[in-house]
Amino acid sequence: MPKFCANLSMLFQELPLLERFAAAADAGFEAVEVLFPYDEPGHLIQRALITSGLPLSLINTPPPNWTGGKRGFAAVPGSEDRFRHDFKRTLRYAEVLKPRFIHIMAGAVSGTEALETFSKNLTWAAAEAPHQQLTIEPINTEDMPGYFLHDYTQAADILDSVAAPSLHLQFDAYHAYKITGDAMATWRAHAPRIAHIQIASPNGRHEPDKGPIDYPAFFSALDDSGYAGVVSAEYTPRTTTTEGLGWMV
Repeated sequence: MPKFCANLSMLFQELPLLERFAAAADAGFEAVEVLFPYDEPGHLIQRALITSGLPLSLINTPPPNWTGGKRGFAAVPGSEDRFRHDFKRTLRYAEVLKPRFIHIMAGAVSGTEALETFSKNLTWAAAEAPHQQLTIEPINTEDMPGYFLHDYTQAADILDSVAAPSLHLQFDAYHAYKITGDAMATWRAHAPRIAHIQIASPNGRHEPDKGPIDYPAFFSALDDSGYAGVVSAEYTPRTTTTEGLGWMV
């Protein structure tokens, strides 16, 4: 089985964020991710990580938090200064928290100029933080209307164009199904580029135990492929997180 990671922005919401790290460890997760950790002082999150014994797999940029702001500026023409300011703030958190990846969010925009802006900002970010691993992720436009990066071929072309060794593809099977209708085939087509994986059922974005994605087969395929990253549970539990963890067995 893969190494499972708990997305603490979505799981264990019955607890305050700083208590979710220990809960994830007790539940058997081997890593955690926090989409937007910026509402908590970095040293408190660091302490929670150390106490739980779990590594941090991923955080997102930009700030502010999940509930308050737009979902990224990296592809928005005219927002280059804001992107760079936000990215540097994310790096300050990364220096303390040591996430394996920073996911750079593109934002809601379209067109050739947006593509040029996104590529330029990704090139700058990779040079600004050469030792930090980065990801980009296609996101379906039903969940996030107007999101710039919503196609896997588009993402592959951008990765080839930027050609930064530290920049990778982030694959969410939920989004892949929504975008292409076949998450497994999409994973197989892009597996060499994929460094971080997230999962949820396409039916309501709940536990990965029902619906059109055969997750046991997907996990076996990951094992057979030699995938060395984590698989993050990024879903909304139907009831409590703990009651819904039967899929991990």
